[in-house]
Amino acid sequence: MTEYLDSVERRAWSAVVTLSMHVPSALDARLQREFGMTHFEYRVMALLHDAPERRMRLSMLAVRGHGSISRLSHVVSKLERVGWARREAAESGRGIDAVLTESGQAKVLAAMPDYLVAVRTLVLDGLDDPQKAELAMLGERLSLHLVHILDS
Repeated sequence: MTEYLDSVERRAWSAVVTLSMHVPSALDARLQREFGMTHFEYRVMALLHDAPERRMRLSMLAVRGHGSISRLSHVVSKLERVGWARREAAESGRGIDAVLTESGQAKVLAAMPDYLVAVRTLVLDGLDDPQKAELAMLGERLSLHLVHILDS
């Protein structure tokens, strides 16, 4: 028999669903309108921006970007077409790296201030400092739980 959620569990689940549906779509709309990129494309470029030599193995980029290899491959192909990234053989000789180009670096740096304003407006401004710390702790805990469940 299926056990129903109690009132607190329903509220918690409803909050997770609301955030997971509205925040990414709002970020996508804003980034598409202002910078011609999706949230996932921005995330990939931001990860490359932060990586040593602005390069990262595609498999690691997929893991850190929380996307599949297939989705990442499509995104990197688009980034290559618009000149924001390129693929190169890994320096170790094994595997393929994505490398952020100068044009991609300029694009992600141009989008970053607007992206951070959106993150604050959509989520962080709705919380006081202790609530932000609590959200960080709960989010990290749930992320670890999810990774453990998915890796099992």
